[in-house]
Amino acid sequence: MGHTRLENIVDLQKNTANIRNICIVAHVDHGKTTLADSLIANNGIISNRLAGKLRYMDSREDEQLRGITMKSSSISLHFSMDDQEYLINMIDSPGHVDFSSEVSTAVRVCDGAVVVVDVVEGVCPQTQAVLRQAWLENIRPVLVINKIDRLIIELKLTPLEAYIHLQKILEQVNAVTGSLFTSKVLEDRAEMEVTEKPCSDSKSSEHIYDWSAGLEETDDSHLYFAPEQGNVVFGSAIDGWGFRIEQFVQMYSQKMGINAEVLLKTLWGDYYLNTKAKKIMKGAQAKGKKPLFVQLVLENMWSLYEAVVIRRDKEKIDKIVNSLGLTILPRDSRHMDPKVHLNAICTQWLPISHAVLSMICNKLPSPLDIAAERVERLMCVRSRRFDSLPAQTQALKQAFLECKSDETAPVIVFICKMFAVDSKLLPQNKLRPLSQEEIAQRREQARKRHAEKLANQMQKLEQSPPEQTLEISSANTSTRDIQVLEQMDLSTCRQASQHKERFIAFARVYSGTIRKGQKLFVLGPKYDPSEALTKLSESCSPGDDLSIPHLAHCTVEDLFLLMGKELESVQEVPVGNVLGIGGLEDYVLKSATLSTSPVCPPFTPLNFEATPIVRVAVEPKHPSEMPQLVRGMKLLNQADPCVEVLVQETGEHVLITVGEVHLQRCLDDLRERFAKVEISSSEPIVPFRETIIRPPKVDMVNEDIGTQQKIAVIHQKKEDQNKYPDSVIVDSDGLVTLNTPNKLSTLSVRAMPLPEAVTQLLEENSDLIRTIEQFNLSVKEGREALKITLTTLEAVQKFKQKLEENFVGRKWRNAVNQISSFGPRRCGPNILLNRLESYLRPSMWQCLDKTGKDLSTYKDFDNSIVSGFQLATLSGPVCEEPLMGVCFILEKWDMNKVQQLVQTHNQSSTEEQTTKTQDLQQQVTSNENSLSELEPIFESPAGRRGQVQGNLTPAESMADGDCNSELVLTDCYGPFSGQLIATMKETCRFAFQARPQRLMAAMYTCEIMATAEVLGRVYAVLSKRAGRVLQEEMKEGTEMFIIKAILPVAESFGFADEIRKRTSGLASPQLVFSHWEVMPSDPYWVPTTEEEYLHFGEKADTVNQAHKYMNIVRRRKGLYVEEKIVEHAEKQRTLSKNK
Repeated sequence: MGHTRLENIVDLQKNTANIRNICIVAHVDHGKTTLADSLIANNGIISNRLAGKLRYMDSREDEQLRGITMKSSSISLHFSMDDQEYLINMIDSPGHVDFSSEVSTAVRVCDGAVVVVDVVEGVCPQTQAVLRQAWLENIRPVLVINKIDRLIIELKLTPLEAYIHLQKILEQVNAVTGSLFTSKVLEDRAEMEVTEKPCSDSKSSEHIYDWSAGLEETDDSHLYFAPEQGNVVFGSAIDGWGFRIEQFVQMYSQKMGINAEVLLKTLWGDYYLNTKAKKIMKGAQAKGKKPLFVQLVLENMWSLYEAVVIRRDKEKIDKIVNSLGLTILPRDSRHMDPKVHLNAICTQWLPISHAVLSMICNKLPSPLDIAAERVERLMCVRSRRFDSLPAQTQALKQAFLECKSDETAPVIVFICKMFAVDSKLLPQNKLRPLSQEEIAQRREQARKRHAEKLANQMQKLEQSPPEQTLEISSANTSTRDIQVLEQMDLSTCRQASQHKERFIAFARVYSGTIRKGQKLFVLGPKYDPSEALTKLSESCSPGDDLSIPHLAHCTVEDLFLLMGKELESVQEVPVGNVLGIGGLEDYVLKSATLSTSPVCPPFTPLNFEATPIVRVAVEPKHPSEMPQLVRGMKLLNQADPCVEVLVQETGEHVLITVGEVHLQRCLDDLRERFAKVEISSSEPIVPFRETIIRPPKVDMVNEDIGTQQKIAVIHQKKEDQNKYPDSVIVDSDGLVTLNTPNKLSTLSVRAMPLPEAVTQLLEENSDLIRTIEQFNLSVKEGREALKITLTTLEAVQKFKQKLEENFVGRKWRNAVNQISSFGPRRCGPNILLNRLESYLRPSMWQCLDKTGKDLSTYKDFDNSIVSGFQLATLSGPVCEEPLMGVCFILEKWDMNKVQQLVQTHNQSSTEEQTTKTQDLQQQVTSNENSLSELEPIFESPAGRRGQVQGNLTPAESMADGDCNSELVLTDCYGPFSGQLIATMKETCRFAFQARPQRLMAAMYTCEIMATAEVLGRVYAVLSKRAGRVLQEEMKEGTEMFIIKAILPVAESFGFADEIRKRTSGLASPQLVFSHWEVMPSDPYWVPTTEEEYLHFGEKADTVNQAHKYMNIVRRRKGLYVEEKIVEHAEKQRTLSKNK
């Protein structure tokens, strides 16, 4: 197919039924970009010979160098089939785990996904991740089993062995899809169980939960990949061939005279051809017969490879080419590389582009076929139900389903990400190629100008005397020089403007038609249409001046058709298309929703698989360039959907990325594109967590802590007591008591480790905890209570039940109802329990209270206690890192002295008031002055204090100051509350130190595929970096081993490079953040015995990892580090002593 013109693509955009929005997703190095090259070559954009080598969609230089895709990019392709013309908006997405956020953005704007699987490596971690993302976004996938040439050339399998291997690959992929489907059905059934409760207790007691119920009734046949359904392509993208079994069915049904429908059902499966009976029969495996797929398909492919690549049999190649009716150019057949000859044959016989594009058009839905369930999921932000949205908002669902592009349809556009492009790549800044007519016209104009110039010069020469000819020529040269300088200035100005980065919004139109110059509402992620409807009129338009939070209005400056690295300017884009929008960098940070209607809700946030965990502090090499760096980091934050940028309390500018490759790309972008200054980055800052554990039963050298060590333990206890200040009282049980600096209040706090299941539960439900805290805060402050949907209430109820189930034991009795706060930041994995007998504060679970508002009230300084707890959990005593899995129990809070002071203050104030009134009465009766003289006496206390302050005696002023200080004690925002916050924080820290302290390290899940020869080297690198192997299994039918291990994030830097170097590139790891793990070693432990010195002494081989990490963090934060400045030094001898 030839190159498609822009006008044809614009026309195709208007036919919504024939539009396909698809993305290509896979594990890294499974052949996505090579497949994309083949599809692009089908449109004539690149040559067939360059497909797989050019990597057209990898437009960045670092993508070409590394050989991996880092940014998802889109291109529009034209495909004709069955007298129908289709427009395919194809997005090529990365496969590396560090860039999985790009997959999330691509999947959101698509209706279908092409999942590519390497036939040798099979289902890998990212294959599972992309299938999960496609499932969550409710888009339909199709499968391409790629690199089948490796089964022939590398593994040297027979066709029958290859068929069995292909069956296993299909089973693996379908198993992932099946598990996702099963979990969804069970979730739906569980929701039905909650809504439809049994009528009687007797029935519910006899009811036995059947896990399989609901699965048998639900039809899931359309979900799975099956060649007979036409949603599987077998091929080799690098060799340019691929097929669906329909192509061989059409070929053999005519040749063999078999019904096409029968052959389609039996070509893949346990069927064989009985040549005597001329029938297709079942049971090929049991009878030892070749399956039809082996006999009719695979053997042909194997014979082609054997003739062309392995044996290079010219006679057989000519026979195959003649039988297939192909025309091979002499330069291809004579080429030294047999793969070139093979590619020339395969691209004509079984072009992979035709197989994949026809599958996309037949099996993937158009924008008109968007599911109602997907629309509701997109519109229901922050766990809201679709039923709870306003009626005007619910009416927009019909606009999504109808996909109308006329004037009456509301415009709804979702922006999934912002990406930066160089200004010189914009269509208005590019040099447009001239047509033949324009070239001829310009040539004629230049000829005329030249003729006129010659005629003018001849006239001047004839009129002027010979002496002035030199002056005229010199004047001409000077004017020419001025023109050249002006052109240079213009060119430099143009270059300066072109080097500026412009941001383009990567978007899709879900309803209506977006036009250039149109005004639209920009809906932020936190915009709530129900709140806006109360303030807005129905007739409001995007041009009106509105002051509503998270709602802005913008004008569409430019619209672009995305063609890989090229951009084409268009005037309008109708519904169902992917596009680029220019001029929104001031309105959209990362993602947003655009609409002409303010009742439109913002779309649900994107589902990111990876979590940013790797931090570096960056600074410019020249301090004067700090403003450029700050601006560059803002631009980087906008350009990358997953990067995080923040300024720490220390003033450091920190970059948080997903992994090492992502970090390197962000630093390169910062240097070369956004900041354009030389920067220096710190060593990666790895976050840790601090926790406490139960007293261990074994020491660091794995010896039981028995009775012989009791004396040492007692001495250790005494030393621990000495390290606390005198004002701190620590019980043997770990209860810490501390007074405030003014001695008016006493706090007693105990620290306990939370059960592991509770910590995990708190971490998983942080968003839910934040919602609970927001509701409680609104009730406490007397504002209108936060509206919580039924779904959220059910989730809160379930969360509370799980907490009650996991708090097992006498010491955790009634713990769930005693929770005062979560921390840090009121949503973290630490708990503050309130066990004060005399103080019944409002419940944490007020949102579940059906009776109404709790009658109990907060104490005056309750907020100070919670704030102190938040500060204590935000930075622990080990190395100022956040706490995790710690429960602080408030057991005593003595405020009697404060109450006594307030009472005495009240009594003295009443007595003083009575004496003053008596004096006043006497003064009134004795003096017969006018009312004007008495006016100053009856003024307000504030006015009197201001005017008569100078007339007070020192004793009176002292008494007045005491009254003020006592009044401040009753103010929950006064100085005393600050003392209470600081005391609560210190008490929690001392309670934490009274328990065995540990560091928690961030851990990666590491999956490595390696051959048996390099297995030992892989293990050596893992053990060197404190990794732990969890599982090792051999992939069936291959020599590859899959090693699953966990590795500390702190030890992961340079890990992938070292693995590749040690194994000569035969092993490559995939690292994904998994969990936090308690480090077994005590960071404060010091060796005492000879054996301990041997293992962990100063000159020992083994290092206390926790102590090492603690010192690294403390040194980075400028905290005190206990270390020797000079080690193993020798005394210097002076010259005088040598004599």
